[in-house]
Amino acid sequence: MQEKNDLKTLVRYIKGVGPKKSEYLAKVGLNTIEDILYYLPKRYEDRSSVTAIKDLRSGESRTIQGEIASLSSRTGRSGASIFQAVVSDPTGSIHAVWFNQPYLRDMLKAGDKVVLYGKVERYDRLQMVQPEYELMEGLETDSVNIGRIVPVYSLTAELTQRFLRSIVFKTICEYVKFAAERLPTYIIARQKLVDIKFALRNIHFPTNFEMLEKAYKRIVFEEFFILQLALAVRRKGRGTESFDKSSGFRPELSRGTEEAAFGHSMTAGELSGSFKKALPFELTEGQKKAVAEIERDMSGARPMNRLLEGDVGSGKTVVAAHALVLAAQNGFQSVIMAPTEVLARQHFIYLSELLMPLGINVVLLIGGMDARMRERIYSEIKDEKADIVVGTHAIIEAAVKFKNLGLAVIDEQHKFGVAQRAILRRKGLNPHVLIMTATPIPRTLALTVYGDLDISTIKELPKGRFPIVTYWVEEDKRDQMYGFIKEELEIGRQAYVVCPLIDSTAYSVKHKAQNAVEVYEKLKNEVFTNYEVGLLHGRMSSKEKDKAMRDFKKGKIEVLVSTVVIEVGIDIPNASVMLIENADRFGLSQLHQLRGRIGRGGCKSYCILLADPGTDAAAERLKAIEETLDGFEIAEADMDLRGPGEMFGTKQHGLPEIRFGNLAKDFGIMELARIEAFALIEKDPGLSEEHHQLLKKSLYERFRGRLELIRVG
Repeated sequence: MQEKNDLKTLVRYIKGVGPKKSEYLAKVGLNTIEDILYYLPKRYEDRSSVTAIKDLRSGESRTIQGEIASLSSRTGRSGASIFQAVVSDPTGSIHAVWFNQPYLRDMLKAGDKVVLYGKVERYDRLQMVQPEYELMEGLETDSVNIGRIVPVYSLTAELTQRFLRSIVFKTICEYVKFAAERLPTYIIARQKLVDIKFALRNIHFPTNFEMLEKAYKRIVFEEFFILQLALAVRRKGRGTESFDKSSGFRPELSRGTEEAAFGHSMTAGELSGSFKKALPFELTEGQKKAVAEIERDMSGARPMNRLLEGDVGSGKTVVAAHALVLAAQNGFQSVIMAPTEVLARQHFIYLSELLMPLGINVVLLIGGMDARMRERIYSEIKDEKADIVVGTHAIIEAAVKFKNLGLAVIDEQHKFGVAQRAILRRKGLNPHVLIMTATPIPRTLALTVYGDLDISTIKELPKGRFPIVTYWVEEDKRDQMYGFIKEELEIGRQAYVVCPLIDSTAYSVKHKAQNAVEVYEKLKNEVFTNYEVGLLHGRMSSKEKDKAMRDFKKGKIEVLVSTVVIEVGIDIPNASVMLIENADRFGLSQLHQLRGRIGRGGCKSYCILLADPGTDAAAERLKAIEETLDGFEIAEADMDLRGPGEMFGTKQHGLPEIRFGNLAKDFGIMELARIEAFALIEKDPGLSEEHHQLLKKSLYERFRGRLELIRVG
């Protein structure tokens, strides 16, 4: 057994736990003393004040104090045992009811003075069902269940709140004095934080709500600070691995003194100038600013690590093209990796039309190519005959070997895993990295998931675009919507019809979800019989997908029935209307992305959300997307609804789970933690100073040697 002051002591050694109950605790992640100290309650119940029975109101949870007037037990119709007590105080009486707890006959007696806490209900009488109770005789002044602000924890079936509170209370009493202070004293003083021992006591068993707030701020600040510290280390040592398993840090790399810390300096020249002059349109102010920021980054000594975010249709690809030309100007190869074959082909077509007249060779590499074509592309990449490679994850296969990769562009990067992005970077020696996303990033996530990147934002749309008109309509208006689409087709426009599923399944039948295959057949044979209807979905072969998109782009297909495979990157200026089937089954950001496939030409465009939502939440999503076109507002609303983890997949970014804080609610604390963390790393990049040693240890333990994965594109 470990020493008592060792917070790594196993929970089985706590009095009252033992081997069996330690297994139950392990199911909620409680293996050591430290795990228990940092197992924060999910909420709190204020049981600190006693309410007179006459003042109880139905629907409220309250604490009462009284004497048991009578007891009874019986068996219900379902066979469950029912135990009942009538509890009285000088103002009235209430019935307390417990199900399947026959042992209470031996615990409670008429005349006992008790304290009860529970939700008050009124049927034909006032009652509490399954209330928590304590006998007042011998009641401890510091009872953990009654007479105070009480913590409520997440449980499994084998654990009870009473047992877990008891174990946490014992742990606090015996072990909290050994909790080490990780934060430097000067930060604690500057941010007016309480010390860690006070915080741990009051986060579990707060004296009052003011003390709880101070404890919460301290613990959340520490977690955010450690996270921001890791991001600061990554940013300080870009292109290096400034963290290792033996010592935690390699300060010399953090300071950028090693050759590996440097990237490829690239400057604009004649080719870049020719590209800018050849553009058939004028860049927006946002695009110009982003181009300038990228050129500045790529001309520097360190590798660029920039996020380019912009609303759908804001023109991110042409900005990325500037970076690709800059790399070619300086004799380097580039790669642009997209999550789908459809998007990769779109990029390839667009970049080929834009750059091949300048003598820049653009090639496409996707999974569906035949072996002979694939080997030819491999050879061109290896021999540096290919200047720019556009493709899917096929680009990161071992057979793909670049001779001189200087720039990696990753589109919709959150759809790639950490390992995939790391492999792409390793295809070159510290290449510049440009990340693109058409999903605007809420400010909170920008400080966490993207905390070590420089960010360029494009908000305005290119000139000549009309705002997209969005309508939410219910199923009974379907025929009218078909008629409206026909009107658009009559004037030479094209339309999308988007379905949530590919084909019919038991799920689609049960939940009445539309599928692309059946909708395609119906529209082709019954609705749009005078028009050419096409089909596009993820299970089609590469050749089939390519033909469908090519025919749609050329106008041969007038109505394209598709799944969300067209969610990003598709640019058909003549498409003026989109009908989204079962729109309530899509998230806010996804609906916004889909809507962004239209409105790309000089004509008015319309998005029709066809849905009979079954929940209030789904209806709220549809109202939100109907009322605003601002992707940044939508992103904030989406994060509030779904949470940051589900929205962007923090595991996809190498980040550990946020255990304590709420990214949206605690944004202010995150900002303070970021300021302090980045200032500290600027001052002490390797955390080598004496009072930073515990921070260094905590950083290593938190990230388990994977700091290099926090931000790999």
